[in-house]
Amino acid sequence: MKNYLIKAFISSLLCLSIFQMQAQGPKVLVVTAHPDDETGFSVSLFKITHELKGTVDMAVMTDGGGGFADSQLGAMYYGLNLTDSVTARNHLPLIRKQEILDAAKIMGIRNIYFMEQPDDWYTTDPTPYISGKNWNIPFVESRLDNILKEQNYDFVITMLPHVGQHGHHKTAVLMGLRAVIRFKGPKKPIIIAGSPMSLNSKPLDFAELAGFPETKIKPGTPTYTLNRAFRFKENDKLSYKIVADWVISAYKSQGAIQENAIHKTDLEHYRYFDINDASGINKVEKLFNDLAKSGFPAGFGYLNCR
Repeated sequence: MKNYLIKAFISSLLCLSIFQMQAQGPKVLVVTAHPDDETGFSVSLFKITHELKGTVDMAVMTDGGGGFADSQLGAMYYGLNLTDSVTARNHLPLIRKQEILDAAKIMGIRNIYFMEQPDDWYTTDPTPYISGKNWNIPFVESRLDNILKEQNYDFVITMLPHVGQHGHHKTAVLMGLRAVIRFKGPKKPIIIAGSPMSLNSKPLDFAELAGFPETKIKPGTPTYTLNRAFRFKENDKLSYKIVADWVISAYKSQGAIQENAIHKTDLEHYRYFDINDASGINKVEKLFNDLAKSGFPAGFGYLNCR
């Protein structure tokens, strides 16, 4: 009888473990350049972790030390002259690490991998970074390769590397794309690009970033949209934009983010890179349909915008 009970207990544990593995949500790695870049798709990340019970990690390329252009209010909050470049570069890396940790807690993010590359100045040219002149590209490549190998992600999310993007953003996208291309494991993650939109705007016209063919969007594939602005509960008092504002509020050193297009974002819009196998399209559609059904299920899903 005792042996029977032990066997039954072990069997129950095995069944529970199998159920938990089956119930586990998607595993996602977000690759960005700066602390706060993830605010463009923060509601997607929140819903993946809190509603789909998935796992989200982030790889952040820079130390964030260059983000002081709009820090007048943040300077008062932190009691530091953050509009002065020398003061800012001394203090912002640590401040912005704490800010992204606070934001990550809201979004339910598990790990943040800090690549510690210099956040030097604003430029739309990725060449000084992707060439290895200003960033230690072999170090970043090695870390990303190890992270992908160890974590077995389903999806990688980057920003959309359109021509007007910061050179750091473009380089972060290239690092994510090239890491997926190099990946030799049995399950290659699907990589998609996210960008914020308002309800009355049209998606950016983007096919690929000139000079970087790996950024090509797969022709004829759907785009996928999550609607932050959908209102729910009695008298339509709530929307997921509240969650987005929680995340934005963590970045007190970044004054303009509370007033710019990210704060006004209604839609989180995603595209499918051409380096992905076409068979992955169904998996992305399932992800966004699952998001459509989770939490407060309306206003979400994928749009077949060809």
